[in-house]
Amino acid sequence: MSGSGSGQQDVDIDLGGLFRAVWDRRVKVLLATACVTALAFGAAKMIAPDYQSETRVLIESREPEFSGPNQSSQAGADRVFDESGILSQVQVLRSADLIKQVARNMKLYELREFDPSAAPSALSDILVMLGLKKNPLEMPPEERVLKEFNDKLQVYQVEKSRVIAIAFTAKDRQLAAAVPNEMAKVFLELQSGAKLDTNSEATRWLEPEIANLREKVRDAEAKVAAYRSSSDLLPTGETTNFATRQLTDISTELTRVRGERANAEARAAGVRAALASGRAPDTITDVVGSQMIQRLKETEANLQAQVADLSTTLLDGHPRLKALKSQLEGIRGQIRTETRKILTSLENEAKVGELREQQLVQQLNALKAQSAQAGEEEVGLRALEREATAQRQLLETYLARYREATSRTVENATPADARVISNAVVPTSASFPKVLPITIVAALATFLLSCVAIMLGELFSGRALRPVSATGERLAPARPRPALAASATDIPVVAADTPPELASVTDDAADDDAVDLLPAAQIPAADTYTAEVAAEPDFSIEAVAEHLRETGVRVAISVSPGGDEGSTATVMLARLLAEDNIKVVLIDLTGSACPTRLMARSAQLPGITNLLAGEVPFTDTIHADRFSDAHIIPQGDADPRQAMKGIERLKMIIDALTNAYELVLVECGPADEMAVEKIAGRDGAEIILSAPSVSDERIVEVLTGFGAAGYRDIVLMTGQAETDPEYPDRDAA
Repeated sequence: MSGSGSGQQDVDIDLGGLFRAVWDRRVKVLLATACVTALAFGAAKMIAPDYQSETRVLIESREPEFSGPNQSSQAGADRVFDESGILSQVQVLRSADLIKQVARNMKLYELREFDPSAAPSALSDILVMLGLKKNPLEMPPEERVLKEFNDKLQVYQVEKSRVIAIAFTAKDRQLAAAVPNEMAKVFLELQSGAKLDTNSEATRWLEPEIANLREKVRDAEAKVAAYRSSSDLLPTGETTNFATRQLTDISTELTRVRGERANAEARAAGVRAALASGRAPDTITDVVGSQMIQRLKETEANLQAQVADLSTTLLDGHPRLKALKSQLEGIRGQIRTETRKILTSLENEAKVGELREQQLVQQLNALKAQSAQAGEEEVGLRALEREATAQRQLLETYLARYREATSRTVENATPADARVISNAVVPTSASFPKVLPITIVAALATFLLSCVAIMLGELFSGRALRPVSATGERLAPARPRPALAASATDIPVVAADTPPELASVTDDAADDDAVDLLPAAQIPAADTYTAEVAAEPDFSIEAVAEHLRETGVRVAISVSPGGDEGSTATVMLARLLAEDNIKVVLIDLTGSACPTRLMARSAQLPGITNLLAGEVPFTDTIHADRFSDAHIIPQGDADPRQAMKGIERLKMIIDALTNAYELVLVECGPADEMAVEKIAGRDGAEIILSAPSVSDERIVEVLTGFGAAGYRDIVLMTGQAETDPEYPDRDAA
């Protein structure tokens, strides 16, 4: 680490010196480390050890074997064990009722570790007698155990799982394992008991509901039967009644009769057509199928065969041949007669079918009217049947749930929705204190803190700082050189090349609070610099910036007797401070608006005159510098006379800016001491005289004027800024 400035010595940290200082005090460091290590070891061994053990419980849905996969409770059980469900089970394990049950089961209130108030101290007895404290023995033993129990208990959900860990710490290692196991046991019993209570409540609720539903089902079914009887809606199937079934049968019969009649008419028409056309009757199916016709056909065939046989030997006029032919004609006449009989039979069959059809049509029309009336009456019947069906289904559902709930009310019929997956075991080592880690940490901490304390002492004393010359050569340690200032009471310094006419001022001027300027040769510097360094005053911008940083000035007022040249140096000062990460804002109170031109992006931005005139809010007047991290409140474009009416607000504005900035730099231009007094008063602000290239007579005149006005310390800035290649924009002004 080093610091630099024009005319100021650079310093570096002497790391070797730091380590030598630690080595020189090694005996003290080792002695302190050994003492603290021994104390830590002894304290850790004296502390009564604590033992911790842990039980783990898995939360899952558990149903008895006789529960079917379609049980409605199965689907709801998994929904309970989401993230919030597991956290709810954690709270159940931490509940006061469960802890009290464990305390009763294990009689923890008999142990002093869990019930320290059972043997109160004398002071506690006195406070109880005076009524300043409630007697703890008036509380039940389980209540007194709660606080101590909760302090020793840890219940948490294992990350990304349904596992809950129950950890318990106790002085007795056997007790440390027994308590979490007992907690898990009581938890499972509570879970199972809660499910038993649920089933018992369901059974008690279902019993009167089932009895009521049975009466409703009986009444509904009786109403259905009475309505069906009164309406003659005798059932013949699941969806039909007697009238509907009869209508269906007659319709079917009518269709059949019509078909038969049509068939008979068609056959009669065929026989009639055959007789009219003279076709042979044996071509008609009904004629051929007649047995009489068949016998006549056989006789005809025999006679024809005899006629044909005799015709070969007898003449046509032979009596026998004539007799055979006469018989043949008689047979054929009989065939025609039989054919006409068949035709008459078919016609009669068609007429009978027609009559049957007419009767069926009449019956069908009558049944249609009855069926329509039955349909209207079935509307009411279906409503009654739906009501009876609904009541019956509800009754069956309640009966099924009642049987299931009843089966689960017996002991051990409903397992808890959790099971122990890891029982706590008796711990073999103490969880606290860890003697070896505590001893090692105490030793290391003591050693490091001792070394750090020695190094800080060396740094603050300056013994570990070594100056560095301009050529990089390290010199003897030297104190940092303070910023140079002109003072009306102290002895100021000027540059080595100060003209002889400014080397002294008359005693009369000193009596008038003027500034005494002495040559550099008269300044004692033996206690500040080594022999190799010249005691030369420095009024450069860098020296002023270093002075402002070291003194922590919050408000600085710059006066520029030379006008814009001095204002330009003030801008360079603000940018230099911004480069050192100091939050600085510059207020332009010059008449020429030189800082505004150099820093603001536009001359028309609202500024201090607008703020004093009350035209814009505070934040609209603060703008960023174009070439640095500094901020600028420009001159503004409000009426100066209107702004001067609010000049008393300027000090409040500056005070407000000090809350947000480390330095508020006010550039006043060539202002006199009276104007500066209106801005900053007599105290609390650093006065900077920015006077590059200003005559020595003018500087003395300004200093004398400020001295006469009562300003004691004035910082003189007459140097030019040095160009830094790392910050090319700093000198853009």
